[in-house]
Amino acid sequence: MSILHHQFHKLYQYRKSISTKVFSSRGKNLSRCDFCLQGISFCVCDSRRQLISNTNFLLLMHDDEILKPSNSGRLVADLIPNTTAFLWSRVDVEQALIDLIDNDTYQPVLIFPSDYAKPEREVFESVSDIPALKTKPPLFILLDGTWRQAVKIFRKSSYLDKVPMLSFSPEHIASYAVRKGQRDFQMGTAEVAALAIDSFGEKDNANALVLWCNVFKEATLRGRNKRSAAELQPFNLYKDAFSNAHKKAIQNML
Repeated sequence: MSILHHQFHKLYQYRKSISTKVFSSRGKNLSRCDFCLQGISFCVCDSRRQLISNTNFLLLMHDDEILKPSNSGRLVADLIPNTTAFLWSRVDVEQALIDLIDNDTYQPVLIFPSDYAKPEREVFESVSDIPALKTKPPLFILLDGTWRQAVKIFRKSSYLDKVPMLSFSPEHIASYAVRKGQRDFQMGTAEVAALAIDSFGEKDNANALVLWCNVFKEATLRGRNKRSAAELQPFNLYKDAFSNAHKKAIQNML
């Protein structure tokens, strides 16, 4: 089976090609797949299947984040066909990034907590509250990095100031069993994407992405090899759950 390359893979290979030293992190000695970055024994590439979706995503990534095997932004690109990824730079902003945000085909929507918005900025709590999305497909913009890095990107990217902002209510967030960060509204990049897809009305697609996250997390934990055999469920249970959810999502989008 041939492996489908997407924009995240291309950006990863570019960033790796300009590195002046080998990326060092936990698990650096593990032999990894070049695409999913999981240990070779737990590669999930053969289970990856893209969805049919009317959503579009733009991953604006901190330079440190793209090389991390634990990065979940790639999971969005794994499933959502129209996902674009850019490395963030405060000074050297790519024209292609600006052009995509300004593309009249889409309605860009920045997903970020309202706590950081200036008082005069309009913030929406649901996709359905954004008038422009009644006539245009969304381009959801996700800031991918550690929390401190994401805040820096938000504050230092003036071209995002004009983009409508979506900040999910605590009630919406509480309805999902998602990984929490230092504050209640913090979630992994792929989990935020699942919330956006769900809010847009593609609930089966959102569920498939959540289950793909589960496959990714389980593969990561197995690569770390810190659980006893008694604690492990068959890996295929996670893969089969995603496969079934994917089939259901595809059927409902046809």
